[in-house]
Amino acid sequence: MAKESKTEMFGAILIMICLLTIGLLYAALTVTPFETWKNKLSNWDDHKSIGREEPLKFLFRRLVRGKDRIQLDTTGLSCHSDLHFELCLANKPVIIDKNASTVYVPSNEAKSEYKVKPYARKEDGTAMKAVTPVRILHGNITPPVCDFNHNVPAVIFSSGGFTGNLFHEFNEIIIPLFLTCHHFQSSIQFIITDFKPWWVEKYKRVLSHLSTYEVINPVENASVHCFPGAVIGLRFHDNLALNSTEIPGGYSMFDFKHFLRESYMLKIKHVSEMKGKKPVLMLLSRRETRKFLNEDKMVEMMEALGFQVIAATPNQTLNLDIFSGLVNSCSVIVGAHGAGLTNAVFLPDKAVIVQVIPLGLDWASAAYYGETVSGMGLKYLDYKIKAEESSLIDVYGPDHPVITDPMSIFLKGYETARAVYVDGQNLKINLVRFRKTLVEAMKLLGDSTPENRRTM
Repeated sequence: MAKESKTEMFGAILIMICLLTIGLLYAALTVTPFETWKNKLSNWDDHKSIGREEPLKFLFRRLVRGKDRIQLDTTGLSCHSDLHFELCLANKPVIIDKNASTVYVPSNEAKSEYKVKPYARKEDGTAMKAVTPVRILHGNITPPVCDFNHNVPAVIFSSGGFTGNLFHEFNEIIIPLFLTCHHFQSSIQFIITDFKPWWVEKYKRVLSHLSTYEVINPVENASVHCFPGAVIGLRFHDNLALNSTEIPGGYSMFDFKHFLRESYMLKIKHVSEMKGKKPVLMLLSRRETRKFLNEDKMVEMMEALGFQVIAATPNQTLNLDIFSGLVNSCSVIVGAHGAGLTNAVFLPDKAVIVQVIPLGLDWASAAYYGETVSGMGLKYLDYKIKAEESSLIDVYGPDHPVITDPMSIFLKGYETARAVYVDGQNLKINLVRFRKTLVEAMKLLGDSTPENRRTM
């Protein structure tokens, strides 16, 4: 009897071993590489920290509100579109194909498809022509096999659009990038479509302070990448602006300027730190359109008022690693309306920006700089030229609608107006009139000293 019992027990053990072996073989044959990677992710089920205590899902939820947040919580994918930008979020594993043209978001739901152009100037058809769309496939789909697996989310955006223009680079990419990504505390990886190596090099300090991971050029990399989540597109608030009450909440231009000071190692936070020194004025010197025809005389007048003048040429402004520090050493920046005035983001707090407004460019001057710089902690003055200070009066005469009625020219279409007022105009400044504006700038600097701030 004892012998039979031992035989039965031995047989039962063999059966269990066989069943276990079959189960393991089945799992090995049926579980996909994507499923294996997904299950190995420490934050797959509860999305625990990615180098911090905040759950991954919470980091994504900060980028949406209302119906978009409900959609994200319910399906793991949410797409939002407004006048200026498109943004899709996936808080679940995604697979991104070899040229980042398709993002796969597998789930048990019915298949759905979205297309996003990840550049924050959706309203401008000209800009968006230079932006490649990203297709997002969600639901019951068969994604490609991963070549590389990552443990932090991907952020996909385009360096197309109007890159090459400093205003647009900051307005549509750098500020939205900070707004969208800063709360991830560098635990993200950038995938840049319409990849421009010079642009990545130009902004390497910004990119490296927002992500500790190498930037992926999808065309050159030519691999399939898997991530635990993805952000496709960038959030946008307003021209050169952040609103602390808007998504994701809590960020202002003061926060952005602090981020720039850290990224570019800028030393001067407030103009009062330069007390006792001759105030430094940067004159943005243009070489093509909207240039100052009497620039030498302007410099002489500025120096006579007590400013140390730096005439910055367009070539100097290309290397932000160096130029940002030069701007940060200035108390005043003067320039005709144009992209160069965007360098004001590097000025210390309570510095003064003086915008010279060319003929016909009142609205653009106000919308892009006049209404925004106070949010940067700067003081603003403008100098609106008179008709006789514009080179256009020599071309068209004093009675032409170009001089007397700029709006009638804009009604003919933006390209027509641009050719006249943006690309076809230079400036000869009335030094007597302009001197009054610079005297006011000097007075504003005096009002920014610690003594005056205590008595105000």
